[in-house]
Amino acid sequence: MANDFNSQYPSIEDLRARAKKRIPDFAFEYLDGGCNEDVNLNINTSDIRKIQLEPRYLQNYKEADTTTTLFGKEYSAPFGISPVGLQGLMWPNSPEILAKAAFEHNVPFILSTVTTMSIERASELTQGNAWFQLYNPVEDEVRNDILKRAEAAECPVLVLLCDVPTFGYRPRDIRNGLALPPKMSAKNIFQILGKPNWAINTLKYGVPTFETLKPYTPEGLNLKQLGKFMDKTFSGKLNAEKIKPIRDAWKGKLVLKGVSSAVDVEDAIKMGFDGVILSNHGGRQLDAAQSTISTLPNIAEKYGDKIEIMLDSGLRSGPDIARTIASGAKFTFMGRSFMYGAAALGNKGGDHTIAMLKTQFKQVMDQLCCEKVEDLKDHLIPNTNF
Repeated sequence: MANDFNSQYPSIEDLRARAKKRIPDFAFEYLDGGCNEDVNLNINTSDIRKIQLEPRYLQNYKEADTTTTLFGKEYSAPFGISPVGLQGLMWPNSPEILAKAAFEHNVPFILSTVTTMSIERASELTQGNAWFQLYNPVEDEVRNDILKRAEAAECPVLVLLCDVPTFGYRPRDIRNGLALPPKMSAKNIFQILGKPNWAINTLKYGVPTFETLKPYTPEGLNLKQLGKFMDKTFSGKLNAEKIKPIRDAWKGKLVLKGVSSAVDVEDAIKMGFDGVILSNHGGRQLDAAQSTISTLPNIAEKYGDKIEIMLDSGLRSGPDIARTIASGAKFTFMGRSFMYGAAALGNKGGDHTIAMLKTQFKQVMDQLCCEKVEDLKDHLIPNTNF
């Protein structure tokens, strides 16, 4: 077991429970919730856990090797940290905590356009290894400027987000009047006073702001204003016409995140993408959608030899990672899981969560008697019904 592991919190659910005690309700509900009635949020995980794997105990087995090569770089395990918006609101300084941990543990970290750390700072902390997720700007000038900044920061992978054509209907956030900085209603003030660690750390690191967007956005947006600003400044509606100038300008690897259909994957291949992340935004956009894992096997079978296929949304453990890789994904990403870790354990949360997931994942591989990550597919029990 790695030294970074805290035995008091041996699961993501343990981290979630502690995180809930340490951050104000309005921030926790933003992190924890989905959209509408949370149907899509819940089936993401439950469908992954319907997948079963078969051990091969009498094989000539040595030891599991969890390393995985993606886009020419070898990572220590087949998982990374998904882009998450408003990270500093949920736990102060959390994007820096997670970026440092990802670099030290050699797993990818993806910075969101709408989080609370700049492209430049992410590059500094990861020595130019941070990926960047772009919300497509309406104005070409803003888009080109952000792309130049990402290139200057040596981001190896640009991730385009395609699953936010509208701002998700999230009842919790509407009730809480979510804002950055938080709206100082009597209710929210009471919540903050009850979470002194969060309050003290917010004072220490400062009120979180949209660091990457500072040159382009006004300050102090509440939820309604944020929605209007995002609709005005960024377009989640992607098509070939909007993607072509990005593909032409970006010399690194280009990934499309938010894909959930074979049709979109086929179009992504035609448009020159190097990879796709099957995702439904963690169940935060369309409550009537399929789970991410239910679309994976068919897509992997059809297109796995033509484009790198990754998946996020719903993974909460090492066994979940193994199930997903066995079902056809080359790589996986998680967002909430790492935010629970940062909120639960502060500066040690990123290291702990990565070390824990690595330990869980390797245990599954060893138990299956599977030496290589790419061989997990050979342990998949077919005919899983979602």
